[in-house]
Amino acid sequence: MTTMFDPENQLLQIALPTPLYTLFDYLCPQNCLANIKNTSTDTLIGRRVQVPFGRQTLIGMILGYVDKDKSDIDSQKLKNILQIIDKKPIFNKTQLDFAKWLASYYHYPLGETLAVMLPTLLLQGESIEKTTKIWHISAEASDDNFVQKKIKKTAKKQWSDFLIIKNHPNSDKQRLKNLGVSTRNLTLFQNAGLIVEDILTDVKINPPKLNQPALELNSEQQIAVNAIHKALDNHQYQGFLLDGITGSGKTEVYLQVIDKTLKMGKQALILVPEIGLTPQSQVRFSERFCANIVVLHSKLNDKQRLDGWIDCQNGQAQIIIATRSSLFYPFANLGLIIIDEAHDASFKQQDHLRYHACDAALYLGYIKKIPVVLGTATPSLESIKLVQDGKLTELKLTQRAGNAKPPTLELIDMRRGVMDYTNVLGEFHHSHFAIKTIDLIRQTLKKGQQVLIFLNRRGFAPILLCQACGWQANCPNCSSHLTLHKNHLKKPAHINSSYLYDYLKCHHCGYQIITPKICPDCQSKNLADLGQGTTQLYEELHALFANPQATDTIYPIIQIDKDTMSRKSSWYELGKKINTGDPMILIGTQMIAKGHHFHQVTLVVVANADQGFLSPNFRSPEHTAQLILQVAGRAGRADLPGRVLVQTYQPNNPLLLDLIKQGYHKFAHDLLIERKQLPLPPFCHAAIICASSTKKELANAAIMGAKNTLPQNDELMVLAPIPAAVTKKNNRYYIQLLILAKNRRYLHEILSQYWYQMPYLPTSKNVKLTIDIDPIGW
Repeated sequence: MTTMFDPENQLLQIALPTPLYTLFDYLCPQNCLANIKNTSTDTLIGRRVQVPFGRQTLIGMILGYVDKDKSDIDSQKLKNILQIIDKKPIFNKTQLDFAKWLASYYHYPLGETLAVMLPTLLLQGESIEKTTKIWHISAEASDDNFVQKKIKKTAKKQWSDFLIIKNHPNSDKQRLKNLGVSTRNLTLFQNAGLIVEDILTDVKINPPKLNQPALELNSEQQIAVNAIHKALDNHQYQGFLLDGITGSGKTEVYLQVIDKTLKMGKQALILVPEIGLTPQSQVRFSERFCANIVVLHSKLNDKQRLDGWIDCQNGQAQIIIATRSSLFYPFANLGLIIIDEAHDASFKQQDHLRYHACDAALYLGYIKKIPVVLGTATPSLESIKLVQDGKLTELKLTQRAGNAKPPTLELIDMRRGVMDYTNVLGEFHHSHFAIKTIDLIRQTLKKGQQVLIFLNRRGFAPILLCQACGWQANCPNCSSHLTLHKNHLKKPAHINSSYLYDYLKCHHCGYQIITPKICPDCQSKNLADLGQGTTQLYEELHALFANPQATDTIYPIIQIDKDTMSRKSSWYELGKKINTGDPMILIGTQMIAKGHHFHQVTLVVVANADQGFLSPNFRSPEHTAQLILQVAGRAGRADLPGRVLVQTYQPNNPLLLDLIKQGYHKFAHDLLIERKQLPLPPFCHAAIICASSTKKELANAAIMGAKNTLPQNDELMVLAPIPAAVTKKNNRYYIQLLILAKNRRYLHEILSQYWYQMPYLPTSKNVKLTIDIDPIGW
């Protein structure tokens, strides 16, 4: 039975983007309902409204209604909403249930959760009515004589572009651009009366087709595809762990289950951990499917994000390739979720709503009754535990696809056999590579193949030290060193590879200064850089392989990290260079370790395998092993054999030996045994409460005040104060409280009872408190 909203006797309950864990009651004047055809309570819920809130005006969402006599607010203090923005709900019941679960599980205000789920323009009151500009030839242009008067016979590009527009009527600007039509010619044709611009409001969704036939599957791939197809046929939720070694053909499994999803008239969402993977994925999926593929990530502007949001809502987006936040989009008919590289820590949001995309995707799949596939070559320990507990179905791919063979891994002992070199400025340096490593790089390049060097630290060096007095370059705003950077993008004409300037930069707050030439404390010139970054490896390899004085053949060297890949087109341009197949050296951070297909890379060098194993974070061995094997998987992905050199100063490290000799699964099995004995996640459940303040003593007092409110018993362990990974950031001090519980339900019961009181404790004044459920480390 439909219940109509009664504005005379009922109030609307609104979720607002505030840090308060409550809904707000508002009056709804009759004039706000004037343009609403159906005022049933069900059709009002999920619409945006504009309301007064204190001295400001906010955009919120209707989530319910209540009788006036049951409201906790004095009727004299109630305010009117200003307007109902939407003609129909922008979130349906399933999406609102998802938002409520996120807010409840991660203990985050519901209003702010909804704000995270909405594009910026919708938070500003923008309409969701999408209009698209389309182009077609004019009536006059159907006369060939008219066209010949406007376009010269010799203007071949203009003729080509005109014929494309003629043969693809009602195409939007982006589609015409993809087909090769220049923006300049569009303007020229419009001014000449050859084409007409129209506005398209009704979206026509073309059925998807295959551009290329599916590849033949091996037996393991076929088993995986059949299992996921069965879940699709049954219209049921099922979580899958697609555990396949690098190069085993996980992508072909994705493509074939996506094909079935599209044939069922449903949408497929593919989540990737890095923006850099979206162009490659888009090309791969475009080659297989003639379908509307939408790419969503943080580099898009506000208008592009809103357009993508609307395309998902109206069903025009058929395949969505996106980063983690796209889980929040309102899909018209979502049928499948795939998370590629599901082990990756990038899927955990580190601020505001601190959700994990894998956990959120599994819950979304559950309430939508659709399959969710977690694909990885190195499963997280949590995923392995879910398989053991029967909560995920494991699908294993143990063989590389086609004729490719797994690369061979070899430990390189850096305690002996390390070479020295002289850079282009004539400075003598101790090398970061073993003699054997350099010899193998040279041999690989001479064969016409490519080399990939992995170091998970950007910049030139992490520390600048005075060797006379011990001064170190530290950030004045943070408890961290300033990283030394050298700019090799603009080189002086007289030197092949020098630097325009050196600078020191904080990777936490962005503080930056020119590198001093003398020590600011003792005025000594004896300043030394300690440690290594990608730029330092670039300088060394440039001196050895791109310096005419050191080598007969000059090889390109490409640095791939956040410092060099900041532009939108960076990955596209990089892909074109690498795909030429020319011999070259690629140097990069973790962004080159994930999912990329470099067909000519046959040698991978892990420059420093010890870095991650020495970290105090209990998850570091797991994450380091995943990174090493992920980057190792870039070698020998085609018919060429691959080789991986793992450089270490601790060749007898049992963890490293286990990983190299026994493989990831034996390594993960041993880590699980350790975690169970301690116990640590996934054998217990954790939450971190963090206090931050401009004064350290206030942050510490707030944490101790929070600790004193919590019970401690056999089921719950509370540890505080615990320093954060960065104890001071941008002039704010961070101190943590760690809660460990054997039972997840009990942990959330305790948090529901005590967390919401903590901001109102006397010790919490002038302190910001945040909570992180299932943190990825401490």
